[in-house]
Amino acid sequence: MKRENRPLQPPILEKGLSQPHYLYREYEPGKSLEPYVACYWTSEFLPGEQTQLHRIVPDGCIDIIVDLRAANVAKGAFISELMTSFEVIHLTEPQSLFGIRFFSSTVRKFLRYPASAFHGSHPLLEDLWGSEAGLLVEEMQEVQDIKGRIAIVERKLYNCLEQQISLSENLLQTSMAYLYDAHGSLSVKELAEKICYSERHLRRMFHYELGVSPKELAQIIRFQSMLQALFRTPKDQLTQLAHRYGYFDQPHLIKEFKRYYGIPPSRVFMAGEPKKVRS
Repeated sequence: MKRENRPLQPPILEKGLSQPHYLYREYEPGKSLEPYVACYWTSEFLPGEQTQLHRIVPDGCIDIIVDLRAANVAKGAFISELMTSFEVIHLTEPQSLFGIRFFSSTVRKFLRYPASAFHGSHPLLEDLWGSEAGLLVEEMQEVQDIKGRIAIVERKLYNCLEQQISLSENLLQTSMAYLYDAHGSLSVKELAEKICYSERHLRRMFHYELGVSPKELAQIIRFQSMLQALFRTPKDQLTQLAHRYGYFDQPHLIKEFKRYYGIPPSRVFMAGEPKKVRS
């Protein structure tokens, strides 16, 4: 997957969120893992006088999340689902997390199940990898530096690359490549024509592999593409962005932004720069 398709999350957009007691960082994967892994990330939180809000927005990805403070290593890692709406978490307890953010179309190669299997749930990694999950968590807890932890993770992921992909997975990856290249601005009909399959087959494949419709995934990709444009050039006019990314008009763009982010773009991008948002 191209690096420009790497999704954004609020802690990266809202620079004011970074505090001594709350730190979120992202790290690039090794070159051979770039088609599959959007990034690795860490989130550290120590409780203070104020409640810390942690906002998560849809990004078309599935994450393995490792709790580096877990007392029970067998239950120290779990899978996130492919989100279709935002979530705001009130952090109150200390946390130290390490995440592996996969592009949803490639996650089966590493987790042995399609993304649709995790829809509406957060299964333990142990349920998919058996005892290997606990060993991974234990190894990561024993290493204190980020380079060492990434090296442990990548050794495991490289082993998974040897697995063969199915025809359905290959078709899904081709479909997703078209959607990313078009910044999500493709109709189901246009996408079906590009992959030379019927709209019905396309919808069935997306629901089987991802648990969402191709239209929903396209809208999420378009939202993320627009986020990236605002992040790169915060002074861009919303009317221009609406036209560039296939929204009907500026009100349509704002409506979609609020749907996936929870607040209007004016509360994230003020005076040409991302700002800190409290709620």
